[in-house]
Amino acid sequence: MPWFTKLGFVFQFPCCTEKDQIMLHSTLALPLLLIAVSSNLAMAIKKEKRAPQTLSRGWGDEITWVQTYEEGLYQAKKSNKPLMVIHHLEDCQYCQALKKAFAENEEVQEMAQNNFVMLNLMHETTDKNLSPDGQYVPRIMFIDPSLTVRADITGRYSNRLYAYEPQDIPFLIQNMKKALRLIQTEL
Repeated sequence: MPWFTKLGFVFQFPCCTEKDQIMLHSTLALPLLLIAVSSNLAMAIKKEKRAPQTLSRGWGDEITWVQTYEEGLYQAKKSNKPLMVIHHLEDCQYCQALKKAFAENEEVQEMAQNNFVMLNLMHETTDKNLSPDGQYVPRIMFIDPSLTVRADITGRYSNRLYAYEPQDIPFLIQNMKKALRLIQTEL
């Protein structure tokens, strides 16, 4: 008995010999097999997580990041969203700890992705407004769409006004919400 009748393919072609029928069934089965394999492959590819965006540097791969401060200012004005600037260094243990907490917090990630223009810098900018109390890291500052550095949105520390630590994520969330409220009340 041919293999295709064992699998449930019972097509009989009266004009063909058994050998021709086996050949015909094999020819018909091959495209079906290819379709099944390609659809499974397509589903597997869709399930793969998006490749990390190099500009995220681990702060959140689902967030769209701008590349430069100037681009951030342009996008903030154009989109009427605040710009959030994260100053950090790759070899700083405090930066790494804050990055991990930032990337793992769903509320921070959602707000950053939907309500802010995001920039993370591993070097200082020439704009001295972004380092009013020194050039330390990690440091997070907000710039509103009118391109005003929000010196009034600070962290918890009096000696490093714009510093945040991993345990300060709830405070950072409050400041992100404050930056969004100020757009509605002041602009």
